Amino acid sequence: MLHIYKTKVFDRWLKKTELTDSDLIQAVDEMNNGLIDADLGEHVFKKRIALPGRGKLSGVRTLVASKIKGQWFFLYGFAKNERDSISDQELRVLQAVAGSWLEQEQHQLQRAIEAGELKEVKKNGT
Repeated sequence: MLHIYKTKVFDRWLKKTELTDSDLIQAVDEMNNGLIDADLGEHVFKKRIALPGRGKLSGVRTLVASKIKGQWFFLYGFAKNERDSISDQELRVLQAVAGSWLEQEQHQLQRAIEAGELKEVKKNGT
């Protein structure tokens, strides 16, 4: 079963953009079909997402954790016009965060959702 989550930090950033949960679902569908922009190591992937009315080149970059087995965690996002990339130190932190989320059992993820640390992205947008 496919589970898509967004971290509290990512969700705060997402609200400042024109992106929707539907855009995240579409991005995961693309990644499930092999359309990943970069494998950054330690189960962290970069995925470009187009903003409405613009192409992916002028869109946003998202960093997503997954073992490509049904769980996807949107960790971090930034607009291409804000920065070109993340630093090596930021990547190491995100890889550690990715490992932590990917090790969680379903009941632990549910507790994180209840605590507001994660939100599950659902097909109906809730």
